[in-house]
Amino acid sequence: MLNISHNKLNKKVDLTIYKSAKSVFDIPYYRQFNKFLLAIALIILIVLFLPWTQNITGQGQVTTLKPNQRPQTIQSQIPGRIEEWFVQEGDYVKKGDTILRISEVKSEYFDDKLVERTNQQITAKNSSVDAYGSKVQALNRQVAALLNEQQLKIQQTKNKLMQAHLKVKSDSIDLEAAKTNISIAEKQFNRIQTLQDEGLKAVRDVEEKRLKLQETQAKLMSQENKYLATVNDVINAKIELSRINAEYTDKISKAQSDMFTAQSSQFDTEAQVTKLENDYTNYKMRNSLLYVTAPQNGYINKALTGGIGVTFKEGEELVGIMPADYDLAVETYVKPIDLPLLHIGEKVRVQFDGWPAIVFSGWPNVSYGTYGAKVVAIENFISDNGKYRILLAPDKNAETWPEAIRVGSGARTIALLEDVPIWFELWRQINSFPPNYYLPEGSNKLGKKEAKK
Repeated sequence: MLNISHNKLNKKVDLTIYKSAKSVFDIPYYRQFNKFLLAIALIILIVLFLPWTQNITGQGQVTTLKPNQRPQTIQSQIPGRIEEWFVQEGDYVKKGDTILRISEVKSEYFDDKLVERTNQQITAKNSSVDAYGSKVQALNRQVAALLNEQQLKIQQTKNKLMQAHLKVKSDSIDLEAAKTNISIAEKQFNRIQTLQDEGLKAVRDVEEKRLKLQETQAKLMSQENKYLATVNDVINAKIELSRINAEYTDKISKAQSDMFTAQSSQFDTEAQVTKLENDYTNYKMRNSLLYVTAPQNGYINKALTGGIGVTFKEGEELVGIMPADYDLAVETYVKPIDLPLLHIGEKVRVQFDGWPAIVFSGWPNVSYGTYGAKVVAIENFISDNGKYRILLAPDKNAETWPEAIRVGSGARTIALLEDVPIWFELWRQINSFPPNYYLPEGSNKLGKKEAKK
């Protein structure tokens, strides 16, 4: 039965004479089945040598080409309490349209006239600045007047001092003349006294000379007193000059001190004005933030914080909005081993969820329901899922993407690489080898050969 004997039973015994053998060997469909198997084998052999386009597949989703076109949430820059909604989900809004109105929750901003009162404080402080400025100008004029008066007083005292010096010189000359006169008078008196002793002059002549000598002595003493008084006037003029300098220095210093105090107060008030102006601008801007507006044209997706009277913190998401104008794109993820095979501008086929498609990844020309795209950006850092993010944009030279595609829907991508035989692709898949490394069109041939090596 196992046909392991050297005695071939089918050669010694004619099996066709048996009924069971006839029912087995004489049925014609076995011959047809054998021919079918042979044809299938030939077809498979031929198919193994057909071209197959190597590809890199990935899963992704529809997004937008530019960051400002992607779905976003609207936040409030200040904490508040929701008072009124002006839109509902699905509404179309233009840039600047009011979405909701909020109120303050911090006590320091409860005053409805806070901006007006801050402006009044600014006006009052500006008046104070002007007053300090006028005071500084008045003190400047006072200092200038004191300096001028000081110069005049000093000049006047210097003139007095010069006059005193001249008077001293004049009195000193008169004193010397008086000394000369008294010397002459003494000589005359002595001479007349001698003559009178000899009897040549009368006593009357002697008395006249004695009287004249006494008058000359009196004049000398008077001139000495006058000279000392003039010297004293010089000293007094010097003291007066010093006193004037000290007096006016004190007055000028006090006026300058008052001026610097006024300037300091002016600068301090100006700083307060600047702070108040800053507060005024902040309060005015904060009042404008009580109305949350649309940052761009779009559709309201979902109210993330609903209701009336709900409080929230600054930066908390309030409502989602989808921009009305956007350029579609697809973000997909590839394994790190496949990343070197992708380049900017590379052609990619995209299959969108919800659109019927017949996809032959190895024969893109016979696929149906896929759309052309090209690589516009490759992420330089790996994503959290362990793959690299690739951004695809529509290929202008291929078919137009469906208009009904929504951002966020799923997509399957097929990046087309080199053409290889099917047997080579099967062998590569069995051995888990990566696709052939290649350079995109436009690279030099030498670089391509080196890359293949």
